[in-house]
Amino acid sequence: MKEKVSEFAEKVYSNLKKVPKGKVTTYRELAKSINSKSYQAIGQVLRRNPFAPIVPCHRVVKSNGQIGGFMGETNGAAVAKKINLLKSEGIFVKDNCVVDFENKLFKF
Repeated sequence: MKEKVSEFAEKVYSNLKKVPKGKVTTYRELAKSINSKSYQAIGQVLRRNPFAPIVPCHRVVKSNGQIGGFMGETNGAAVAKKINLLKSEGIFVKDNCVVDFENKLFKF
């Protein structure tokens, strides 16, 4: 059964699938890729992602390289899970920031 999502969410999920393992993107980059300025709307779509991990929302971080939230949470077990998913893909996190962020950043 295919999940019903908005046209906006479909654009977000479609572009997010382009981010390869070993890279991260930002809420801002993702918004720009679909011609939107609403970074918060991107976050709201990702917190309800019914297609994870096929649509890898764990690869989206803040523009300063900080981890940000995951699954609607901003700390605790959910964020630890995001960090572990990133680590399994070769992205390391120190002090809640992506290590070597500039080289790990995927731009559309």
